[in-house]
Amino acid sequence: MSAPIIRVLREDWADLAIALPSYETHGAAGADIRANLLPEDRAAGFTLHPMQRAIIPTGLRVEIPEGFEMQIRPRSGLAFKHGISLPNTPGTIDSDYRGPLGVLLINLGAEPYVVQHGERIAQAVIAPVVQARYEVALALGDTARGQGGFGSTGKG
Repeated sequence: MSAPIIRVLREDWADLAIALPSYETHGAAGADIRANLLPEDRAAGFTLHPMQRAIIPTGLRVEIPEGFEMQIRPRSGLAFKHGISLPNTPGTIDSDYRGPLGVLLINLGAEPYVVQHGERIAQAVIAPVVQARYEVALALGDTARGQGGFGSTGKG
């Protein structure tokens, strides 16, 4: 199976020196995505205060092949060390979206965090998509779990 090709278009204002999404190791599932800040924010960076959410620009637009999605996920090091995460993780970029690729970050830490121009801020995982059909049923099949919801299977 050949790897899907993600076509990338840079925004007119984007810094061309910022790398495209890339896999840092041979076995990596996610390609690191970098902040490509607006020209006026590049020198100082973008400060994300505790509990603040912001869309950080990447300077990119992408074309994802039909039958795939791009999942945007947090970077574990940023989450562990600074509390930086994504409030909608994983974020989904659909194959028919052609707008700017922004990364919605949230600072769950106790201190402000400065996102630096060119910093790796998230990772993109390309995954196949199956679209299901939905239909009304008069009853659903029985299972051992039944209607047990949140926490119903116990702890541990």
